[in-house]
Amino acid sequence: MKYVAIPLLLLTVLVTTGCVGKMPQTADEFRQALPGAFMGKLETYEVDRSAAEIGKTFQKYAPKCLDVSLATTSQTSTSYQHIVTHYTPTVIVNQSRSELHLQEKHQQGVVAVYKEPAAGHYLMVVDATPLGPNKAKIEFYRPSMGFETLVTAIKNWTRGENLGCPDLTK
Repeated sequence: MKYVAIPLLLLTVLVTTGCVGKMPQTADEFRQALPGAFMGKLETYEVDRSAAEIGKTFQKYAPKCLDVSLATTSQTSTSYQHIVTHYTPTVIVNQSRSELHLQEKHQQGVVAVYKEPAAGHYLMVVDATPLGPNKAKIEFYRPSMGFETLVTAIKNWTRGENLGCPDLTK
């Protein structure tokens, strides 16, 4: 993760939650808050895969690729910043849709200004809803900037392409 992403993320979270006065505590609250938020984006697209297959991909890759802690350090002549962040994925699969939730908790170096859920604030939520036996609608709730490597990997997972873990240090 590039060092510029940390302040950008913090700004996204503050703006997303600042206008409503509290941090979303559930994926549903995040879905409701993000589309109207500054630097929030809801991206919708269709894929030629079933929502169940997408759910299986989420179940396979999210735990091994996204349940990680990262430490980043930046230093200038006037400041030093060391941030430790843990990412927690949650996958929910049922007949109505497959979901991937990604939460981010800063364990060191960032002060939470609002009450967060136990696993941290919601960073992304991806819903795959069936449109037929081999077609699904994807709703990807995410920051509009930053996290390009992560966004690309998750989009690839929904399409069944280039499966693997993203390099979260980029």
